[in-house]
Amino acid sequence: MSVKESKTELFTVAGTDTVESGPGSEVFNSRKIVTTFERYIQPCLAEVVGCALFIFVGCGSVIENAGVPGSLQPALAHGLALVIVIAVLGEISGGHFNPAVSVSVCISGGLDVILLGPYILSQMVGGMIGAGLAKAASSTISYASAAGGVFNVVKTNGAIGSATVAEIVMTLFLSLVVCMGAVNGRTRTPLAPLCIGLTVTANILAGGSASGGCMNPARAFGPAVVANYWEYHWIYWVGPMAGALITGSLVRLLLGDQKTRLVLK
Repeated sequence: MSVKESKTELFTVAGTDTVESGPGSEVFNSRKIVTTFERYIQPCLAEVVGCALFIFVGCGSVIENAGVPGSLQPALAHGLALVIVIAVLGEISGGHFNPAVSVSVCISGGLDVILLGPYILSQMVGGMIGAGLAKAASSTISYASAAGGVFNVVKTNGAIGSATVAEIVMTLFLSLVVCMGAVNGRTRTPLAPLCIGLTVTANILAGGSASGGCMNPARAFGPAVVANYWEYHWIYWVGPMAGALITGSLVRLLLGDQKTRLVLK
């Protein structure tokens, strides 16, 4: 199977197999159970595990970087962790690990809408697990000084508008790379995991001072629950989801291949 064929099946996670009944139907029934697990349950489990590991590394890097000027360490940690979890778990779930990415991929036709809700729920659970592990692995002083890895930049600079715009643009960039690099047939590339990780690193370096460089509601939600910090939390839902909706619209209307575009065939 070629890389492109593999990716096509990867993002078309839902569907049904049809096999004629007859002798050996019990073998088909056994395969059907396995297929249902792999198609619906296993992807959600992969999203929980991948999101937990990604957010553990992300929160840990912020906690360890507390008091150090610049965002190089968190940028590299988030980007590298994302490359790894996508490479390892991407063939199971698509390697979203981000509700905004799942929304943009779903709009672009790469994820069955029936899985969108379970994916987002799995990512939120993974976010809480990852943030909890980061707290357990950190000293009390370091954890407190970094506020548990939550996004509190807006509390410091007070620039609500700038932070929201930054989250929209950064998530637009990230989700566009995901949809064009891993979903769209014409532009799909085996280098997608690396491109996605590098995009996260570049975005954090560029917009870390404006909003913290979240681009991921699950990354914001997990630490917020564990640290019980909710100030300006809405920004990290509104911004990323708006960016994801813009990406989905661009791919469906303008940038997607002929199969993906809804107009201008």
